[in-house]
Amino acid sequence: MTLHRRDLLGLFGAGAAGAAVPAATRASSAAAFVHGVASGDPQRDGVVIWTRVTPTDPTVRAVRVDWSVWRDGDAAASVASGTVETGPDRDFTVKVPVAGLQPGVEYRYAFTAGETRSPQGRTRTLPAGPTPDVVLAVASCQLYPGGLFNAWDAVSKLERLDAVVHLGDYIYEYGAEPDAYGMASGAPLGRIPAPAHEIVSLADYRTRHAQYKSDPDLQAAHARAPFICVWDDHEIANDAWTAGAENHTAATEGDYASRKAAALKAYFEWMPIREPAAGLTPEAIQRSFDFGDLASLLMVETRLLARGEQLTWEADMPVADGRPDLAAFHTKRNDPARDLLGDAQRDWIKSTLQASRASGKPWQVIGNQVVMARVQGPDITTMANPLQIAGLLATLPAAVRGQVQQSIELFKLGVPFNLDSWDGYPAGRERLYAAFAEAGVQPIVLAGDSHAFWVDDLRDAAGARRGVEFGTSAISSPSPGDAVPRLPLGAALMQANDEVVFCDQSAKGYVLLTLTPDQVKAELRTVSTLFAKPYEASVLKTFTVAKTADGLGEIVEL
Repeated sequence: MTLHRRDLLGLFGAGAAGAAVPAATRASSAAAFVHGVASGDPQRDGVVIWTRVTPTDPTVRAVRVDWSVWRDGDAAASVASGTVETGPDRDFTVKVPVAGLQPGVEYRYAFTAGETRSPQGRTRTLPAGPTPDVVLAVASCQLYPGGLFNAWDAVSKLERLDAVVHLGDYIYEYGAEPDAYGMASGAPLGRIPAPAHEIVSLADYRTRHAQYKSDPDLQAAHARAPFICVWDDHEIANDAWTAGAENHTAATEGDYASRKAAALKAYFEWMPIREPAAGLTPEAIQRSFDFGDLASLLMVETRLLARGEQLTWEADMPVADGRPDLAAFHTKRNDPARDLLGDAQRDWIKSTLQASRASGKPWQVIGNQVVMARVQGPDITTMANPLQIAGLLATLPAAVRGQVQQSIELFKLGVPFNLDSWDGYPAGRERLYAAFAEAGVQPIVLAGDSHAFWVDDLRDAAGARRGVEFGTSAISSPSPGDAVPRLPLGAALMQANDEVVFCDQSAKGYVLLTLTPDQVKAELRTVSTLFAKPYEASVLKTFTVAKTADGLGEIVEL
């Protein structure tokens, strides 16, 4: 079956949680709030608030929910309130776009169903006019069986936080098989994916979102500040692209378009993100946020709108005379048609950057899913002798030993570290860099996906500086560095790549980004463990970049 665009849009129905429920259904107000509260997509005059209700009577088809918003410190006087109904058509989630608020103000909000009141959440509208600073937590990649969400607990305890920028992999699609991703830690911790199989259907995706939202540390972070989110691949399936995914097999898992539609419907139900705008496909979640006169944040979509299929070593590195044909491989990689964004989104990025610069904002920030810097895989044969490498391989589990051996041989050829990142789409990256140049800006680029910390000095193919990248590590997802703990992989990547100023492939946590008119400061914040409580929170490294008349100053480590 082919699922056409009109079918995909139809899955979203009326969109907002206040959509009418048929009058013939039996309504109730008795429900529990077991998935917390959340807010997101702040504007100067409003914000989205979210919760999910669990009816006490499983036969009920509609639940009435009251909501209220008030200024922090003045719970007696709500500034906005209302009543909505929700039901099984949207998995009993509630999402309300609240309007009429004041800019740059912290608010509280809560929901009530019958006699039951939800937890209370904090949120904040975007500032207007002169803005001395903005503080953002940048996060990505939270594998439920990968470990405890201690980093989210740390975020929830931040004294100052204007918003959380989530760059994707909010959920993972894998099942609970003993050899499934993350289960080596998930089984001992009792963090078993639900449902236990790989998720494919709408009911599966809903159940997985519900499991993640049941985590108390994630609930605490959502209740602390508004989230500004995009998806990456695992909200659908690993290494997703416009027409498929590495982790999707049509013969056993059905039509990919149907799976994607189910995944996106569940995402819009369970996340505090505004519904798709009229006339846009659900995949088009690129949008921008203006923080007063200080900064513009552009959230881009690099997975489902225009991404071409990823290259793979097996399929795209031909062998000639018993040797890898590098020239043929690079011809494929440099195909001008390879892209992540598409012309329409790239034009939107350029025009939005131009408008931000014209308005006098010193900072433009790109919320992007995957690492943008040029990163060549490190040749560790230049760092260790054959006996040392053999000893390293002998310490590895059999399941990963072959993969590591393959990577060692490949990286000796000078090929990219990750073909799923921008390095797999160099022509598209050059077009984006040209858009930056035409807009007259050198943006701060944020990246997730890699499960590692990065600080990168972005250069185009001619060597011209195009921006600075701060990549956040994972909340709990394993990294390549975790697979080879005896190899200083981050240091090897720094040694092999001029653009890589800093890389840590082991630490887990988030980036705390503070912008002022004169500089941006990035604190790489970590937690001491994913496998126990209590934990210790610390700052691994701190970097600053000054704003200059010509663009960006040098990257400075404090």
